[in-house]
Amino acid sequence: MSDWTIESLAAAIRHRKVSPVEATEQCLDRVHRLDSKLRAFITLDEKAARRTAVERESEAAAGRWRGPLHGVPLAFKDLCHVRGLPTSCGTMTREYFTAEHDCTALARLAGAGAITLGKLNMTEMAMGPFGDNAHHGHVQNPWRAGHASGGSSSGSGAAVAAGLCLGALGSDTGGSIRLPAACCGIAGLKPTYGRVSRAGAMALSWSNDHIGPMARTVRDVALMLGIVAGRDRFDATSSHRPVPDYLAALDREVAGLRVTVPENFFFQGVHVEMAAGVRAAIATLERLGARVEEAKIPDVQPMNDVCNVISRSEAAAIHARLLRERPEQIQPVVRARLALGLRIPAHDYLQALRLRARLTREFVHAVFADADVLVAPVIPEPAPPVTHATEGPVEELVARQGRFSRLTRSFNGLGLPALSVPCGFSSAGLPLALQIVGRPFAEATVLRVGHAYEQATDWHRRRPPLD
Repeated sequence: MSDWTIESLAAAIRHRKVSPVEATEQCLDRVHRLDSKLRAFITLDEKAARRTAVERESEAAAGRWRGPLHGVPLAFKDLCHVRGLPTSCGTMTREYFTAEHDCTALARLAGAGAITLGKLNMTEMAMGPFGDNAHHGHVQNPWRAGHASGGSSSGSGAAVAAGLCLGALGSDTGGSIRLPAACCGIAGLKPTYGRVSRAGAMALSWSNDHIGPMARTVRDVALMLGIVAGRDRFDATSSHRPVPDYLAALDREVAGLRVTVPENFFFQGVHVEMAAGVRAAIATLERLGARVEEAKIPDVQPMNDVCNVISRSEAAAIHARLLRERPEQIQPVVRARLALGLRIPAHDYLQALRLRARLTREFVHAVFADADVLVAPVIPEPAPPVTHATEGPVEELVARQGRFSRLTRSFNGLGLPALSVPCGFSSAGLPLALQIVGRPFAEATVLRVGHAYEQATDWHRRRPPLD
């Protein structure tokens, strides 16, 4: 199972080379062998997974195919509600979150034939970029034990990279899909705000949250996106825009596409190996015919600051009851961040919302008038030790979180599609990653650039030394 992609496994199942039962058992075997150390899962739903696999196998034998994911085992971040399974959201409360309906994105993947293996570990309440969790265990980086897996979709990143499942859903409020994708060496997409329904998933910041796919290849991400994207009556913020055929656009050449490399902010204070890996990736795009230009872009730090005000205010409103009634159950650094939100005046929150709209208009006009995509690092350094997230004064831990997510956070406030793809390894054997950002609803272009880069390199084919 460690060498399959979603697309290749789905094709093998369709051509009767592998059965859904065999695929599911192989995934479950890897979970049993590896997850006691990785800590990627919170809830493993073996009985239901096996039952669904048998159903998918019977359907296939009868010539009935539910969709392009028929028989493919996936798993989901534990803030996605699914009937019959607890949703802890990384807290110590087994059923912290419930919803009237199953998570729409999850339900659409299941409707396309996917098999649900279970619910994946995450940073408590999705509030942290490193993947630490005192309640369910710190998720370990598959490439190097003792190092961060990235957060908050930590279990999603580690499970996909380690081959425990073929793909996963994550959520992204300040980088929580892209950070674990970057740390774990897989592909992860934060779509445009409203492109994918957030219904049935715990909100952290309803105006900054995004749901998106994580997989080993950009092609698999495009396949999943095509299934989960689109209008949903349970989410009023979901877009009415038609969903394009993302797979059909992947193989178009990138020759002639305009690629902007920011001169300011995104390479400042970045680890030398990370900067070199991203620069090498940019050179590859140029060799493929892309028109690469460096340019000074609008400073994104004001947007980072605005996002912090908005996210902290909304998170405090969502989780105020737990914070006030059972504060001792919350990890200190998460408790400290929630408490900050309670002290933000309504005036500041409303002004931040107004400023975000203006900054977004200015950024999109300034950057994408002369560019098809913007490229930059995802994380400022290769995955740090887990102790980076757990040792030290609370104030310093909060500051470290802000520094680690500073290259991703602005794109949540801007609502732009942003993709993380692996672009090398550090001298310590940890993944490096490239971030590709597009104009609103230009996922097809972002994925096309990521796929072209992926096909010109072999980073995505490498596997963590686990077996």
